[in-house]
Amino acid sequence: MKLTIERAALLKSLAHVQSVVERRNTIPILSNVLIEAEGGSLGLTATDMDLTIIEQVEADVSESGATTAPAHTLYDIVRKLPEGAQVELVASGEAGQMTLASGRSNFTLSTLPKEDFPSSGSAELPHSFSLAAGELKNLIDRTRFAISTEETRYYLNGIYLHGAESDGVPVLRAVATDGHRLARFEMPLPEGAKEMPGVIVPRKTVGELRKLIDESEQSIEVSLSETKVRFAFESTELTSKLIDGTFPDYERVIPSGNDKVLGVDRHVFSAAVDRVSTISTEKSRAVKLSLADGTLVLSATSPDSGSATEEIEVEYGGEALEIGFNSSYLLDIARQIESEEAQFLLSDAASPTIVRDVDDASALYVLMPMRV
Repeated sequence: MKLTIERAALLKSLAHVQSVVERRNTIPILSNVLIEAEGGSLGLTATDMDLTIIEQVEADVSESGATTAPAHTLYDIVRKLPEGAQVELVASGEAGQMTLASGRSNFTLSTLPKEDFPSSGSAELPHSFSLAAGELKNLIDRTRFAISTEETRYYLNGIYLHGAESDGVPVLRAVATDGHRLARFEMPLPEGAKEMPGVIVPRKTVGELRKLIDESEQSIEVSLSETKVRFAFESTELTSKLIDGTFPDYERVIPSGNDKVLGVDRHVFSAAVDRVSTISTEKSRAVKLSLADGTLVLSATSPDSGSATEEIEVEYGGEALEIGFNSSYLLDIARQIESEEAQFLLSDAASPTIVRDVDDASALYVLMPMRV
């Protein structure tokens, strides 16, 4: 194998694939990236056995071939080369080595046989539809902050994607929850998604996908079965196993009888919560909301630091109410709301609260209260 490629193009592709590779691997081949040169392109593949990324990039290939090299080391070398440099990669099958030359720099890397690299296989993915990059970005950003990190409840470690109905209109719905808060976002059901099964896309896959979307203007082809999902960009394919579990019936958590309506200026509210929570203890992050006619008093106390209160004007005409929340969760949700006003639908101090964006009905958030 022998090829020449511009540093910037190689670096961009290596940045995508190396982030899938785990830093610690008991299986040596999984620390490597598969490098395949043929025609006028270089193919890079990395996998952790659950998530596989394949990227194609243009290169001047003078000798076709394939090998595998340590992903993170190769990325670090290319990253440290000067801008505008040309990079030459040469590997001969027998030697178990690959040389990288650029200007006056020369590196020799140990390789492993390409035959040892796990086959990605082209599984049959019967359901397929397209999403604009902006739509998929929105869907991820509005929900992923609520993904659980608790490994014992593994079925909550991802975003639940499924077809549903909202006011008689078919929608594609994304839901994430960690048991303390829930985020739900919906958009019109894309063509081809009507028969799709409900699937849970893992947290790591969501993170890698989100990075790729930032560099894409094109629509993204989504293909899935009950066990796998693939996101195809122009020159990149991300294929992932899905979480094998049943997502809980989240509809039961969304309260329907919350009759106390609180309207707040999102910026004023966020800033006040942020200031008051400085005092709250690191562990609980608790902030108390005391509601009366037209005013909201935010307060926090800590046995070590003291106490804090702040009063803001709000739209509220219900009966007086005191309710506590985790301040971090309040701020996470406030960041997702794009209009000036956030609306809270409350019931009592012990029941879940709904938070909505006044100008955008596509997103809904549910927050469990805390005892304060």
